[in-house]
Amino acid sequence: MYIVYISELTGVLGPDTYAKSKKMKSIIISVFITFFSITLVFSQTSERKFVSINNKQIAYKTFGLDERKPNEPIVIFESGLGSGGGGYGSLFPFVQKSFAGIVYDRNGIGESEIDASIKTDEDVIKRLHDLLAALKISPPYLLVGHSIGGPFIRLYASMYPNEVCGLFFIDPTDFMLTKDEDNKVKINTSSSTGYRELFVINLKNIINDPLTSDGFRNEAKRELNESSPEFFRKYKSLPPLKDIPVTVMISYNKHIENYETEMNENLKLGINLIPWWKELDELRINHYAEMIKNNSNSQLMLLPRYSHGIHQQDPKIVSEALINIYKNCLNSLKNR
Repeated sequence: MYIVYISELTGVLGPDTYAKSKKMKSIIISVFITFFSITLVFSQTSERKFVSINNKQIAYKTFGLDERKPNEPIVIFESGLGSGGGGYGSLFPFVQKSFAGIVYDRNGIGESEIDASIKTDEDVIKRLHDLLAALKISPPYLLVGHSIGGPFIRLYASMYPNEVCGLFFIDPTDFMLTKDEDNKVKINTSSSTGYRELFVINLKNIINDPLTSDGFRNEAKRELNESSPEFFRKYKSLPPLKDIPVTVMISYNKHIENYETEMNENLKLGINLIPWWKELDELRINHYAEMIKNNSNSQLMLLPRYSHGIHQQDPKIVSEALINIYKNCLNSLKNR
């Protein structure tokens, strides 16, 4: 494992781009978790397809399947909270000729129907597994996860370890943050609210917002149940990762935006934003570095002053890193 530092790029995409929408204004308080996780339709509607699982339609899009050779990895894209698979559309022009891939909308998000039987994160993973089986898309899988999609792909690797040849995290949620660490951040930064508390506050506000879509509300309720009373409680005893290639891209020292200051004031959170985020960034970096410390052909890429939506801000750098880990997965499979 090695660490790569990437210098800041100009033109950081801030939330103001989306705040023009009244709906996004109404749920702007959720952006600590869902920044850039807006639901986007697939870039080429004609290529979007549907499959019925448990009598519910799931929208998906594939590329490169016809060219995929036996035992070659296929890239599976898992999006952030409330985000449709189309949010990855910025990457496709850079990667779709390099490997086969599939992107989809979770039940209730984007074009996929709500399925009330999906109540836990394990259910989310099982449904993805069912989707791949229904489409006869066989392993090995290189899983990509943005934001809360990061914990999801980590969970998939624990539930189906023999199917996964690599993991690619794009600014993932820190599901490893402990209560003691969170309390220490509050004390060290003289803040009244911790990240774990804010996670719950934001989910509740998404749920209670009358303009939140039913599907997004359903997803937020599921994640609230998964982190109440214990933050990501089902992730506490995950087995160590197998020695597979892993890339983790983390943005840190982000710009403090106006919406963050306003949210802090309006909700009376009492957060000293700059030192608070600094300590949380350091913890997240340490957690993911520890997670991959025994994984060869792996790297932690630190991107100062980038946004949470790294793949939307700078699709080229993300695509290059994704193509690189794909090649590492391919080589690892050949050397087995």
